[in-house]
Amino acid sequence: MDMKKPKIMILYASYGDGHYQATKAIETCFHSRGISNIIVLDLMAEAHPFLNELTKFVYIQSFKTLPSVYGWVYNITKDMRPDTSVLRMINSMGMRMLKEIIAKEEPDLIIHTFPQLAMPKLTKKTGLTLPLVNVVTDFDLHGRWVHPNVDRYYVATEDLKIEIIERGISSDRIVASGIPLGYDFGKPTTPHSDLLNKLNPTKKTVLLMAGAYGVVQGLRDICKSLISSQRHQVLVVCGRNQELFRGLHNMFEGCPDIHLYGYVNEVAQMMGVSDCIITKPGGITLSEALVSRLPLFLYRPVPGQELNNALYLKRKGIANIAYNAKQLTEQIEALWDNEDMITNLQIEIENLRKPEATEVIVNDILEQWFTPAGASAFSATQ
Repeated sequence: MDMKKPKIMILYASYGDGHYQATKAIETCFHSRGISNIIVLDLMAEAHPFLNELTKFVYIQSFKTLPSVYGWVYNITKDMRPDTSVLRMINSMGMRMLKEIIAKEEPDLIIHTFPQLAMPKLTKKTGLTLPLVNVVTDFDLHGRWVHPNVDRYYVATEDLKIEIIERGISSDRIVASGIPLGYDFGKPTTPHSDLLNKLNPTKKTVLLMAGAYGVVQGLRDICKSLISSQRHQVLVVCGRNQELFRGLHNMFEGCPDIHLYGYVNEVAQMMGVSDCIITKPGGITLSEALVSRLPLFLYRPVPGQELNNALYLKRKGIANIAYNAKQLTEQIEALWDNEDMITNLQIEIENLRKPEATEVIVNDILEQWFTPAGASAFSATQ
């Protein structure tokens, strides 16, 4: 291996936006270290484009129409071992194309930001001695992430590290790094003047994020409930759902306390001017909010990893879960009226937030494999 200029391949998937965001955060951090030879690959999209689009459609629709079915499937497969026939079949998808790409590109290390683990089977089949890394992008652990032939795991919390140890992975292969985020998070940011000029400094600013595809239900009711008290102003991020944006625009046009956005890249700046966030509990957004020290209000979490994320943060005293607009507004109002609750919540957030997660992951990879000592240690284990 070239100790100075390694070639890194990052495998992700485009189910939701979080896996790609984590991938780009890691890629950008490697670039900042002078390592520009990064290959980013959506394996399912490249190997099985039709199946990829079909499963993405089913995934998005499941949030809207059949969330309980999605959650049931997720939970009954949650504790599956890597040697089960189902996981062997799933992990074999895209393996032929991946083999061809690896032969062509000759990467020095593979990072997974999505649990499509074709690599362990491929290395076993071909005899490759390629380091494999998993970056777990939720606060919940599914069996798809865990494989004995993965060399390093980067996870959100110490609790998640313990879960992986309980599945038979040695502790020295697991780092409770946090979930990787873009450069803006955890750094001082200056919001755009046009955003600041829209806001009333006498009101609480609520950031309402509908997800990349705008799948959060009941946004109209939430907005109406929040502004009815004359105490709040709401930044509504509709994602790529243009129909949702148009519907909210028609309903709240001219309302000074509702500010609408489509898909945005300036999430760090928007979180920086907000007092709390209402969101679907995807791992990336939750981590961004924690790093931004925002109280979390999680609305109608979908069964599966998102509900499990939400329940974990609720147990930690950081998040509230609501299932209707009235309950949600009451929870937010109760927080503003209780200074002790705000203080305790901020303490719990400080205990869990990991603003340097991306740097921790990249630095650890470089130390483990791309210094003479690290490379020698890895070779000795093969």
